[in-house]
Amino acid sequence: MGGGLALLGAGLAAGLAGGLSAAPALAPPFASRRIAVTARGAGRDVVLIAGLASGPGLWNGVIGAIPGYRWHLVHVRGFAGLAADANASGPVVQPVADEIGRYIGAAGLSRPAIVGHSMGGTLAMLLGLKGLAGRVMVVDMLPEGAAMVGGTASGLGFLADQLGDYFTGTKAGRAYLAQMLAQMPGAQGSDPDVIANALRDLANVDLGPQLPRLTAPMEVVYAVGSDASQASAITRTFRAAYAPKRDVKLLPIGPSGHMVMADQPARFNAALADFLKGI
Repeated sequence: MGGGLALLGAGLAAGLAGGLSAAPALAPPFASRRIAVTARGAGRDVVLIAGLASGPGLWNGVIGAIPGYRWHLVHVRGFAGLAADANASGPVVQPVADEIGRYIGAAGLSRPAIVGHSMGGTLAMLLGLKGLAGRVMVVDMLPEGAAMVGGTASGLGFLADQLGDYFTGTKAGRAYLAQMLAQMPGAQGSDPDVIANALRDLANVDLGPQLPRLTAPMEVVYAVGSDASQASAITRTFRAAYAPKRDVKLLPIGPSGHMVMADQPARFNAALADFLKGI
């Protein structure tokens, strides 16, 4: 009897040990020198990307108002208090897009909805062009970055290089950039070099000719003011810019400045909730 119990105990121990050794290992936390990502909530996956110099706090009103989703909040290193790390020099936009794509794969997300504001909208389109998005929402951004200030990539690319050198290489330029950041909600603590490099990238980006390859459903929310003629001109600009994308939905929200989700939270949240029904 005693020998049988000993054998049974040994068998149980071996079985337990085998079960423990066969358990799948937990995936290591995602680490990147370009971005940090936090996930909040539960449900279908949505990637949220803030714009130039902004952090994930931009989306606080969205997350609280729209339940039922798992929000993946992207924080670009060098923006809103996060140390610049690998973004401290050289290109920013394309490397950051590549890292968000790597996160989507590492987290096991299957074509999530991707929502991006301003520069985040450019990143969302780049990810859509990689085939990584189930749906894309761009908030107040044109496919040609320079067009946001009335120029073109070919015309403003050289100027952007000069401005970047001014903002980062001169005392007066750095002081002016610091003053600009102090007036932008949520931008405090952003790195001037990262901002200047990102601006340089955006001035040279023109995704318009590539939009026919972006097959995911796409919606563009853009801000308009209270002046009717100005709003009409903005609408014509957005329609022309996004014409290459088949079945794109354009939605003006106003009166609003660039931070649509802050200036018109109820209308923006309603638009986003409707957009997310498709995922």
